[in-house]
Amino acid sequence: MDVEDIEIQLFVRALQLRHGYDFSGYAPASLKRRIQQLVRTHDAGTISDLTSRLLHDPAFLRKVIEGLSVPVSEMFRDPPVFRALRDKVFPILASYPEINIWQAGCAHGQEVYSLAIMLEEAGLYDRTRIYATDFNDAALAAAAEGIYATRDARDWSRNYLEAGGLNSFSDYYSARYEFIKIDRALRRNVTFVNHNLVTDKVFCEAHLILCRNVLIYFSNALQDRTLGLFRDSLVRGGFLCLGTRENIDFSPAAAEFADVDQALRIYQVGGPGARPLVR
Repeated sequence: MDVEDIEIQLFVRALQLRHGYDFSGYAPASLKRRIQQLVRTHDAGTISDLTSRLLHDPAFLRKVIEGLSVPVSEMFRDPPVFRALRDKVFPILASYPEINIWQAGCAHGQEVYSLAIMLEEAGLYDRTRIYATDFNDAALAAAAEGIYATRDARDWSRNYLEAGGLNSFSDYYSARYEFIKIDRALRRNVTFVNHNLVTDKVFCEAHLILCRNVLIYFSNALQDRTLGLFRDSLVRGGFLCLGTRENIDFSPAAAEFADVDQALRIYQVGGPGARPLVR
């Protein structure tokens, strides 16, 4: 093992012992790249210098967490996924008097507001509570603000229409200078809260969980733990939506999910030997 790999192990251990954040289950190559980027960003010289600062400067933790998380998303990312949720999942959710949705790893909130818009247009939002979680407090604060660069609005408008949007995307935000601000009415049923998929337990009883492009940064063991957490959080017949580069096939939890749309990574929990409940 070379010196840098030893330094990474010590950094991860220090982060866990000093602050309670466990990154030991993250994909090694991805974690290494992000730690190396932290060294460059903060002119640390070596990873050991980062570790020393992490141990002795409490204010540095926030910068570390911001650097290790990956808060990247866009409105209506992968439009066919949102169209499938509207066409295949929302009609089932409509049978519940109250709907709980958990958006895990919500980053800067773009997918949260995308979901809120689709629920609004389906007539379901007034009886829905969206719990949007992340372990990065800075990302959560940005998500709650709902302010984004105007330069992205054109692409997001195209995504919205491809996802089956019924109106104009511009109906849901106000523009000023170089920024757009999402309509505050879309925040009315959203709760933003810190939750760590690595260490925290069941968050809520959910009818739908979205966790898209988070598991790709986890080791297989951590992915399996997280999928078990999602399974335990869903009501019977509840739905799970992952990123299109992720799947549940390797996990023991897979036996309890049925495919709703395998290509788009939408599943429905139905117990051992699950069979699809919707098509």
